[in-house]
Amino acid sequence: MLRSKGLRTSWVAGLWVAVAGPGCRAQGGASPDDRPAAEAPVVEAPAPAEPTPPEPVVDAWWSSGAVVYGVYPPLFGDEPLRGVTARLDELDALGVDALWLSPVMQTTDPDDFGYAVTDYLRVRPDYGTEADLRTLVDEAHARDMKVILDFVPNHTSVEHPWFSDPRHHDWYVRDEQGQHQHYFDWAHLPNLDYAHPEVAPTMRAAFEHWMRVHDVDGFRVDAAWGMRQRNPEVWPQLLDDLRNVDPNLWLLAEASAHDDYYVRSGFDAAYDWTEEIGRWSWDGLFEDLDTIGPRLDLVLNAGATPPHRVARFLNNNDTGERFITRHGPETTRVAATMLLTLPGIPVLYTGDEVGAEYLPYDVSKPIAWDDPHALRPHYEKLADLRERLPGLAGPGWTPVQTDRPSTYAYLRHRADGSDPALVVLEFGEDGGPVVLTFEQTPGELERRASLVDALGETTVVPQWLSSRELRLEMPPSSARILLPRPQPASSSSSSRPRWADVELPALAASLRQLFG
Repeated sequence: MLRSKGLRTSWVAGLWVAVAGPGCRAQGGASPDDRPAAEAPVVEAPAPAEPTPPEPVVDAWWSSGAVVYGVYPPLFGDEPLRGVTARLDELDALGVDALWLSPVMQTTDPDDFGYAVTDYLRVRPDYGTEADLRTLVDEAHARDMKVILDFVPNHTSVEHPWFSDPRHHDWYVRDEQGQHQHYFDWAHLPNLDYAHPEVAPTMRAAFEHWMRVHDVDGFRVDAAWGMRQRNPEVWPQLLDDLRNVDPNLWLLAEASAHDDYYVRSGFDAAYDWTEEIGRWSWDGLFEDLDTIGPRLDLVLNAGATPPHRVARFLNNNDTGERFITRHGPETTRVAATMLLTLPGIPVLYTGDEVGAEYLPYDVSKPIAWDDPHALRPHYEKLADLRERLPGLAGPGWTPVQTDRPSTYAYLRHRADGSDPALVVLEFGEDGGPVVLTFEQTPGELERRASLVDALGETTVVPQWLSSRELRLEMPPSSARILLPRPQPASSSSSSRPRWADVELPALAASLRQLFG
């Protein structure tokens, strides 16, 4: 049960705002499908008709091999924000392009994960100070990393001052008896009514505060699906308003990518969920590795959102036990290879790179950053290849048929089919020969006497059965990224080349030649 919250008011964009609000996670963090039926009424009224959404936003920095890293600050140290800042060099060397911070807004409950916000405009003091957050953002930007904040506009807490203030009674969705409406068993999280003319401008002002004051680069929008159900006309206008402030703002909808409404309405990406709210598309696939290939093929070819605009993950704050705990380090290596070679935006989560094992909503102390399974070099290599290989960074993706149900394979390539990279994933514990059949001849890979495994840094000799068929030997629980020829190595084994590292010295040399 949430503790009593204090009240503070503030002027934002000309509106009186009692800056308080929560997140959508009940204490303990069960995913929506695990929660019991709600004891109070839930929203059951049919959603209003949808408007015609705008065209998709233009792809930006995240469309060229970017890797997002979910950060739960308390796991980084006893001074959470400073702890994250202290590890930025390690995250940079890992290949991270953007940090997604769990909610940093103020809460009066020190045990809360961050979704029970009591002040939309202040940093929670148990994480650090306003200056600590700004230092984190500045230091991340100095390393070419973006900073994304978690934001919760769908609902507030029943302890939010608005909820008990008669002036804001109509800011909430209510039934004919005046009882507030909510989702699942979230009786303490009443839904905001975006049909009220003051709600959207107030939330827009709160979004803009973090953009203007702390220079954040985007938002992961919690429970975006809720507002889509109740008021689908809101998102296109609200997101357009935010992009008028920052055209490069990155926006991730916590909602299913099976519905392309979100990218059509201005979001850059949506979650790799099924059509059921909160259910991971890959849920259950790894329970039977001997038949995983055909089932993966069905899942990855479903959904209306373009594949390169799907946020994919093995772990996040809502997935409970870590993937490595449930499936072991060997399967984790193969699954991580898939995560970082599929089209879309791969989202790692705190400690994935060292095989950390914990429950996000139950962990009470910083994690150890040792790496007992030597996973970090694997993740570093994958992130480096994703950035360097044009085929992996591009949107092109073509599944490849295999004759082993424990094997899954696909071609990654540019939109025009050039620069192909053949990804072969063997999830089975036995391994063995596998025959791959391409829909069309595989371009530059066709009939090559040898292929380069960019992941294992070895040469592989395939047996070509025809111009569209080849046989490979796959070791147990293994992965290959096969190229027609060697690729130039990264300029540094510990850090990816940055624009400032590469372009500015070259420019300086040119100027010295020009001006003597």
